[in-house]
Amino acid sequence: MEADKYYTIENTGEGKVTEKMSRFLSFAIPVSDVEEARVTIKAYQNQYHDSRHVCWAYVVGPQRDNYNCSDNGEPSGTAGKPILGQINSRELTNVLVVVVRYFGGIKLGTPGLIAAYRESASLALDSAGRKEVQRMERIEVVFPYTSMNDVMKVVKEMNLNILERSFDNVCTILLDVPLPLVAEAKGRLGLE
Repeated sequence: MEADKYYTIENTGEGKVTEKMSRFLSFAIPVSDVEEARVTIKAYQNQYHDSRHVCWAYVVGPQRDNYNCSDNGEPSGTAGKPILGQINSRELTNVLVVVVRYFGGIKLGTPGLIAAYRESASLALDSAGRKEVQRMERIEVVFPYTSMNDVMKVVKEMNLNILERSFDNVCTILLDVPLPLVAEAKGRLGLE
């Protein structure tokens, strides 16, 4: 059975680390899908075009099954993986972390880079906060206008979120229903 909830960040978060003259600026950004993550990465690459590296990692989807990361020119495994590791250690999804590095002239070596990128990602995620999100299922209910009161009573009693509605001789509403309530909602609305 799939989990009824998942965790993501509450807000956009930022962090800053200075290590041997290199500056690492980090940003944790909520994203809803891979395309939004890619567009956001491009925006940060454009905004910080004067930096040496714009490294990133993201995880999206309630099952946390869409993820990717990039070292953006840093030695393999020294930037993207440590950033992704911070997202995974918090069991977050629908989050993108971007870390911008301004090179300070002193090489940090593999352990130094991993530590700096890990700490940068951690600071941004800490400042973004963590929140629990209830997984939902979309349900479409089609009913005659004469059943309006009965249907709306169930929607109100179960505190269901109406996404779209169309009221005519035949009415349609699209609902977001928390996963644990789907069976009850379908039963009470005559959909099973």
